This record gives sequence, C-alpha cells and structure tokens, in this order.
Amino acid sequence: MIETIKIAQVATYVEAQSMENVAHLNFIFGANGAGKTTIGRALAKLPGHEHCVVRWRGGAPMETLVYNRDFVEVNFGPVEDLKGIFTLGQTEINNEAAIAAAKLEIDQLNQDIAQRKGTLGLAADNSGMVGKLAALSSAFQDRCWEQKQKHDAAFQAAFSGVRGSRATFTDRVLLLAGTNQAELRPLAELTERAKTVFGPIPSAEARVPSLSGEALVALESHEILGKRVVGKGDVNIADMIHRLGHSDWVKEGQGYFKHSAPACPFCQQPAPHDFEKILASYFDETFELDTATIARLQADYATQSQALSLRLQAVGDADCRFLDKAAFAAEQAAIEALMRTNALVLSNKRKEPSAPQRLEALAPALAAASKLVDAANNAVADHNKIVANFKSEHATLVGQVWRHIIAEELKAIFPAYVDEKKKVDAAIQSLNQQIRDAESRRAAATLKLRQLERESTSSKPTVDSINGMLKSYGFKTFSLAPVDDGPRYKLVRQDGKDARHSLSEGEKSFVTFLYFYHLIKGSEHESGMTTDRVVVFDDPVSSLDSEVLFIVSSLIRALFEDMRKGTGQVKQIFVLTHNVYFHKEVSFNGGKATKPKDREKGAKNPPPPALKTKYWVVRKGATGPRLECHDKNPINTTYDLLWKEIGRDDRNPLTIQNTMRRILEHYFKILGGVDFDELCDKFQGEERTVCRSLLSWVNDGSHYSHDDAHYAFGDDAIAAQLDIFKKIFERTNHGPHYDMMMDA
Repeated sequence: MIETIKIAQVATYVEAQSMENVAHLNFIFGANGAGKTTIGRALAKLPGHEHCVVRWRGGAPMETLVYNRDFVEVNFGPVEDLKGIFTLGQTEINNEAAIAAAKLEIDQLNQDIAQRKGTLGLAADNSGMVGKLAALSSAFQDRCWEQKQKHDAAFQAAFSGVRGSRATFTDRVLLLAGTNQAELRPLAELTERAKTVFGPIPSAEARVPSLSGEALVALESHEILGKRVVGKGDVNIADMIHRLGHSDWVKEGQGYFKHSAPACPFCQQPAPHDFEKILASYFDETFELDTATIARLQADYATQSQALSLRLQAVGDADCRFLDKAAFAAEQAAIEALMRTNALVLSNKRKEPSAPQRLEALAPALAAASKLVDAANNAVADHNKIVANFKSEHATLVGQVWRHIIAEELKAIFPAYVDEKKKVDAAIQSLNQQIRDAESRRAAATLKLRQLERESTSSKPTVDSINGMLKSYGFKTFSLAPVDDGPRYKLVRQDGKDARHSLSEGEKSFVTFLYFYHLIKGSEHESGMTTDRVVVFDDPVSSLDSEVLFIVSSLIRALFEDMRKGTGQVKQIFVLTHNVYFHKEVSFNGGKATKPKDREKGAKNPPPPALKTKYWVVRKGATGPRLECHDKNPINTTYDLLWKEIGRDDRNPLTIQNTMRRILEHYFKILGGVDFDELCDKFQGEERTVCRSLLSWVNDGSHYSHDDAHYAFGDDAIAAQLDIFKKIFERTNHGPHYDMMMDA
C-alpha cells in the first residue's frame, strides 16, 4: 500500500505538499478548486505529474484504479462501447481451489518480499541494511573529508577533481587503497616538496661554487714550521751565538757589516779582519735553504688564502635559495680570521727562523662551510631533477600524498570500515538475491494464476450485476447489453435503441460509477481480477441526487467491510469529495473493527484489526493548496448538530419538534425531493395515522409559538413520536443513515 504522497510542481501546487503515513482508508475533503483532483491524477500517474512522488510500502507498487472526470470522459468519449469487465464465473471446485492456492502463494510471496525489502531498507529514510551502509559510509566519508580539509592548503593539486564532494573524495581513497604502491614518505618532506612540485613549473637553479681548501690545509703541517733554523755549529762564534740564542739577531746584523766595517755592527768595536768570513761561514748553505723554504711557505700560504677568500666570496654572493646564508657568513668570517692569524704566524717565522711556529687549523671551519655548500648543492641537484622530470615528479608526489593519508592518517579506522562494509555488503547482496528469487517465484505463480483466471472468467456476470443494480435502484429506462463481436458493452433503451447519448448527467455518472465499481472486483482482461489494488474515488457524487448519494456511499462502505474481513483485492482506498453530506455518509464507521454481532456466529478466528483511517482537508492558501491531516473527522455540519440534539437524553421538549422537522425536511425534501405525503405512504393503518400526525405536529411545532393550551406533550408522547421518526427512515430503506447519525 501507499505510505507517502508528495504533490509538487503541478497545477496550483507551487509549494510541495506531502501526505505522510497514509492509512488504509483516507477521506480527503476540500472545496472545488482546492486541489483534490490533482491528488487523484498524481495517483493515476497521468502525464504532467512527473514531479509528484508516490512511495509504496516495501517498494512494492500495486495496481491503482482512479474514478474521476478523466475516467468518465475516457469511457463516455468517442468510443461508442464500454470495454468488457471479466470476473470469475462458475467454475469447477478444483479450479477454484487452484486459484485460491495460487493467490495465497502470491500473497505469501508478497509478504516475504515486503519483509525482506523492509530488512533491506532504504537509504532515503536511513532504514534497514541499506540505511546502515549509508550511515557507515557517511561516517567514513566524514573522516576522509577531515583529511581533505586538513591538508587541502598544501596538497590541492593532489586532490584535484575530488575537492568538491565528500563522496568523490572517499571514492578516490577506496580506489587508491588497493592500487597505490607509492613510497611512504614523512609528511614534512611531502609538504616541502609540494611547494615546488605542486606550484608553477620552476626553472633550473645554478650550483654554488665549491670550497677546495685542501692545499691550504696541507701547508699547516709543513715541517719547516717546527724547525729551529740556525747557523753552522763548528764556527768559533757558534757557541756564543747558541748560548745567547741570538742567531736570528746575528743573521740580521750580518747585512749591516758592509756598512759598519771595520767596526763590528753589533758592538761598534774594531772587528777581527776575518769577521765577515766567520759570519758567512756560520750562515752556510743549509741555513739559506731553510730560510728560503720559510719564505716560499709564506708566499704559498698567502696565494692559497687569497684564492680561498675569493671562493668564499663567490659562495656568499651566489643567488641560491637553498644556501643557509647566515650560517655560511659565520663560517666565512671564522675562516678569514684564521687565515689572517696564520699569515701573522708565518711572518713571525720568517723574521725568526730559529723559533718553532704552529698554524691554526682551518679544517674544522672549512668542513663546516663545505657542508653548507654541499647541502645547498644537493638541494639544487634535487630541484633540477624535479625540473627535468616535472611531470613524473608531480605524479610521484601525488601518489605519495595519497599513500600517506591512507596508510597514516586513516590507518586507525580504515581496516574496521572495510571489514564492516564487507559484512553489510554481503548481507545486502544476500537480501537482494533472496528478493530476486522470491520475485521469480511470484512471477511464476502469477503466470499460473492468470492462466487459471483465463480458464474461469466471463464478462457476462458483469452485465447481469450492473443491470440488476440499475433496476433495483430505479434506473429502469436503460440497461447494459453485450456487443456481439467481442467482450464489450453498450447502453440501450428498452426498445433496443442506443441510449448512450440520451442519458442525463446523473444517469451517465451513476452507470459509469457502477462500471468502475465492477472493474474494482474484475479486470478488463481475461486475467488479473485477483490482483491487489489501491482504489481512488474522486467526487463520485458530484452531480447525483440524494438517493444515489446514499447508494454510492453504501457501495463504497461495502468495500471497507471487505477490507475489514480481509477479503477482496482492495487494500487501500482514497475518497475525495467536496460534498459534506456524501463525506459524512461514506466516512461513517470507516475505520472501526468488525463488531461481534457482525461476525458469523460461532466463528473461532479473532476479529480482524481495525482499519487505520485518516482524514485530510485540502485548503486554499495564499501560495497554493495546504494539506491538513486529522485522526478524527473534522467535518461537522448543522445537520450533524441536529442529530446530536435528537440523541441527547436531556433533549429539550420545547425545541424537539423543530429539530425533527428540519432533519426530515433537509434529508427527504431538500436533498431527495420527497414530499412528506409520500413518506406517509410507506405506512399502513394506525402507523400511517401516527406518521401524518407527526408530520403535521412537526410543521405546526416548527412554525408557531407554544402556549399552555397547545403544549401538552409529555415524555411518553415525545418518545412515541421519536419512534415514528425512526421508522420513517427504516420504511424508506434509509435505516443505515439513521443508525449512522445516531451513532456518530
């Protein structure tokens, strides 16, 4: 049966309106033009209603039959004949049992399919296994989306194409989880590489000049630095020079002897005649070679220092974003200071060759500076490699980013999600297979049922039934007759002439209603009359008189009774009307369970459950129709209030005459055109006299003031008149209306 109806984007429904939790019986009341017909047409799935939604319980739609103006026009349109309606006729008992068994099997399969579909559920209302899968996927999507939000600024390029949707981002995660074999790298590294790889295509960077200071460092270990360079030891003045430790001073004074001779350059006293020869002998060739070595060492150190300074300067001036300029500047300053210190040490060694010297080690500072240069050049090399292979590097980094997210960021939840999803997927797959199997068995059973129906159906019972109803309800001037060339009907007068175009609107509406009523219990084809159905009546009494109004409402209520008993094919009914009286008649006792007195005496089965009933009101609003739902009938009239006064135990004797007159006049005279005298013809003998007395008393009591002489009725008299009031309804075959109004 139908669970939800949504009316949208059609007719006057500018704003969508929904009927939720629709019941077995649904009475929809509204004025003409309020929007009722649109609801019926939506249920009939007519063109133009594509935006309207009808949701079925368990996702299992039923055949929907709709009686409305469209149905009348189709069946009383250009085509002269009515289609035949097939019903199950008189068959052999075995065939009847086979049909009942096939129908029972189909019903059981329908229940099984509905139950399994209920377990399967729907994603839309988050129910069943499908809802569980949707909730599981939604939670996992949220966790995946958190990673997108967290890393989106750094890794937009890696997320290209899936940044705008939780679902597509999660789909990428699930896809790559089984295919991504990229190397797992630290997040910090990925973030740093992304600055280049995910940016504009970069240009190649120049290498930083290298620092080759090995030659300079090698000079620090020259043996001459630690050697005491002095003169020849076997000269007669050697002992004195060594004792005084003035070898360097004597060497320096040797150059001045040429200017002071014959005086001694040291003491200014007359020098021995061979003094110059003695000095020259002391400072022999070995001494000269050593001093020359010191001089060359000093010169080489100066040359290498200058070269290193130039290289240091070149590195410092290099435009390299990978070089730590501040750290290198500190190391450069340290190296320059050491070279200046060593230059001073060498100068002192040259001045005093006999004094051992030691140069400051450049290696540590030079190694630190070289490390900075090497690091920069390694980065340059990596950068230039990226430039040379930009596309492949981009693809590699994208893979590594996704690998990190899957293997690190989602590792706490991913395995659990995959395992749970496999279980739910397996359950859904199993349920779908079970549903397909059951649907296959149902199709086979339905095919068998259709074959049995074709063997057991006839259209003649419909002709007989409709003609019988027409005759019993007073329509005696026309009838339905079968057409010779096929299972079709035509409307004929008593003389056999075509009656189709001479029927009044009321006659045409009533015979069309009877045709539809029989269609509910039959089929236009030789099979299908046992198919479960939803039936819609849209204003079936819009142009009928009160007598037919009562008949139509009684026929429709008979369908309710079949539904209460669990018999027949109708599982849900919608009644739409603007007629207050028809609404009251047809909705009487609509959803009540079968009373004990209505069940067969001695029945052992419990009474069927009460039918669920809902009342809907369609109201015109400023922006279109509005649908209101009520659990109790909201439609009450003055006519209802009059009956309530009749049923009160403390009824007012002063007004009871006028109350009964208004009821009888309204029901029989205004609605039915029945004269009060005709009502009296329903009685004989004394009851006829009492009826005339009542009607006369009613007229008199309703039009004249009461005085003490005229007003002489006690409780017994009023009770007697009320009894006649009841019998008037019973004798005119309107007893159910009396019962309905007194029980309301």
